Amino acid sequence: MTNKTPDLAAFLARIERTLDRLDAWLPAPPSAPDWDSAVAFRWHRRGNQARLEAIPHPHLIRVEDLQDVDDQVERLDANTRQFVRCRRANNALLTGARGTGKSSLVKAMLARYHGDGLRLIEVDKQDLMDLPEIVELVRARPERFVLFCDDLSFEDAEPAYKALKSVLDGSLAAVPDNVIIYATSNRRHLMPEYHAENLEARNIDGEVHPGEATEEKISLSERFGLWLSFYPFGQDAYLDIVHHWLGEFGVSAAKIDKARTEALQWALMRGSRSGRVAWQFARDYAGRHAPRGKR
Repeated sequence: MTNKTPDLAAFLARIERTLDRLDAWLPAPPSAPDWDSAVAFRWHRRGNQARLEAIPHPHLIRVEDLQDVDDQVERLDANTRQFVRCRRANNALLTGARGTGKSSLVKAMLARYHGDGLRLIEVDKQDLMDLPEIVELVRARPERFVLFCDDLSFEDAEPAYKALKSVLDGSLAAVPDNVIIYATSNRRHLMPEYHAENLEARNIDGEVHPGEATEEKISLSERFGLWLSFYPFGQDAYLDIVHHWLGEFGVSAAKIDKARTEALQWALMRGSRSGRVAWQFARDYAGRHAPRGKR
């Protein structure tokens, strides 16, 4: 018995040294940022280390700058207002044509309600596996957090897809009341849809029932309680947005009237009449025609 004691002590010492080396490889728990330093944050992962980074100067936009999306603004504003007032609110999915104001609308909500305690955390698709960690980090905070997933789409069998699905609905750990998810996507159901999947549809008593692959894809988007659809702008709406931004950039009324033809040619070259294209044209035109010193 006395001969085994030194051997056991040496064995335990080796185990302790091994565990110390393993600790260096294990990810450290994320530390909380300075919550008072910003109203917007970004989840940043590098290797096995992750943290919330403050965004000192976030790109905010006024609700008044959003043109021709009045219905979408009204519905998301009502949902966000309920959320910051600690009432029931839904996760929101904003889908549709590119450049039509989906991301800008989410940023506009932060601009309008950050004084009421609203905070935004931007999470990239590749970091969605960390959603449970983010949720636990903010669970006890008094602020109201929007987890913002921009330009979201998945390919088949991506692990991030299941992570988001679990947090939205079905996870054993409840999401706290001070967390909500707003996501934008060009895809209505966040995943590619194939023609072959239509062949899986079944006719049951005269009703069309989608196949299992389609049902699985729909099951994710259905976990968002609020759907907002954005559509391509017509010519008149596009010109309205151009007119708005030229005025914001300090272009005179006379020069705004003369910008119409150039604005249409700009959209023709870009192959799109989106709000983003209108804003880009207005910046170019204002750079050539607005007085110096205007933003």
